[in-house]
Amino acid sequence: MILYTIGFGKKTAQEFFTLLQRNGVKRVIDVRLNNVSQLAGYTKKTDLAYFLRAIADIDYIHLPEFAPTKQLLDGYKDKKIDWREYEIQYLCILGERASLNQLDNSLFDGACLLCSEPTPKQCHRRLLAEYLAEKINGVTVVHL
Repeated sequence: MILYTIGFGKKTAQEFFTLLQRNGVKRVIDVRLNNVSQLAGYTKKTDLAYFLRAIADIDYIHLPEFAPTKQLLDGYKDKKIDWREYEIQYLCILGERASLNQLDNSLFDGACLLCSEPTPKQCHRRLLAEYLAEKINGVTVVHL
């Protein structure tokens, strides 16, 4: 099972949709807390769902239960906590929510976790992908 991740930051719409198509992504799982942001016009909730279907025949689902809390995001952005503390708190949030227990693991097969960060290095989508790979047998993570 391949689980992809992608951040739309610093990507044109052409780069973004081409990466998804070339890799055979079946569905985009939006793990942003706020999916109506103006950061990239083509990734607003209803627009993104439409573009994914129309351009690449890819499904869209928003799962904010996999997003960090606003408090955690603000703490990191405001430099009240460092990246290591962010990682620890985010993984605790995932454990407490136990959202994975309510989903069929096949949802992640050929799926791509989406957020805004251009690279996975300091991004919750990487942490989530690694968490899922630990919890679901046979998952290979590929960052686009």
